[in-house]
Order: sequence, then structure tokens, then C-alpha cells
Amino acid sequence: MENKVLFRETQKFRSVILWVCFALVIGSLLYRSIQQIVFDIPFGDKPFSDTGLAMFFIFFGIGFPAFFYFLNLTTEVRNDGIYYKFSPMHIKWQRISFEEIEGCEVKKYRPFREYGGYGIRYTLKGKAYNVSGVMGIQLLLRNGKRVLIGTQEPDKFMDAINKARAL
Repeated sequence: MENKVLFRETQKFRSVILWVCFALVIGSLLYRSIQQIVFDIPFGDKPFSDTGLAMFFIFFGIGFPAFFYFLNLTTEVRNDGIYYKFSPMHIKWQRISFEEIEGCEVKKYRPFREYGGYGIRYTLKGKAYNVSGVMGIQLLLRNGKRVLIGTQEPDKFMDAINKARAL
């Protein structure tokens, strides 16, 4: 049987609060860099060298936000299981076969209170893969572990799981 994709979703870090914070940090770093490099006013009591400050700005002011811009969580439901990839951390698809799953449900959750935020999270509640929102699919595995996969389309995701498990 062909391993058909029944559901696919790609989510990115697009929180307005996150990008406002990045803009504030970039603005502050740019201001301090220009102040030190162009106007020769040192930044702090023990300032970086001009080269060090420029490297710091490039890494934190450009590199770090760029990393978050390219982060994404892609989820697929196929005939043989649920696949997910948190790029660029996962090079290959991660798979949870339907044989491993004891139960699953749509769950509304509190990302910061229950999992400490967004991203790949390991807590006492289990693993979580999420990038935005408050909805997910909670998987209870036969080995007793729990995995939460965040989604913006919980009903479609769950319908695809039910359809695939019925095949």
C-alpha cells in the first residue's frame, strides 16, 4: 500500500511578541555598536573591541533572529503513523507508528505553564513539539510516555489520524 499523506501542516515561529523582542534587541545592539564604532563612545565599563562588538551584533542581532525565522515544525499523518520534523534540528523525519499509540486526543494546553514555552520540550508531562498557539494532539504511547504535537488545525489533524487508523 502506498504511504499516502493524509494531513500536512507546517508551522513557523511567527509570534508578534517574539519579533518585537528581536527588534528591540537588534535596535539596542545597533545603537550601541554605532555609538562605539562610529562615535568612539565605549559601550560599558569594560567594552568589547570594535571587532568583538561587531561579531556580537552579527551573531545576536542577525544570526539568532535568522535561526528563529527558519525554524519550523512540519507534521504529517500517513497511513503508517505520524511523522514530524522540527527543522533544522531534525534532519530526518521522526515517526510514531500507530502501533505505538495507545490513545490520542485534541488538547488545549498552556505552553508556558505546562511545557515551559515553545520549541522541543522535555518535561514531567512528556515531550512537546510546538511553535505557536494553544492547541495540540496529545499522544499516549503504549510505553506510557506522552507526546504533544502542537497544531493550528486540530480537527483536521485528528480526522486524518482516525482515517489512517481505520485503514
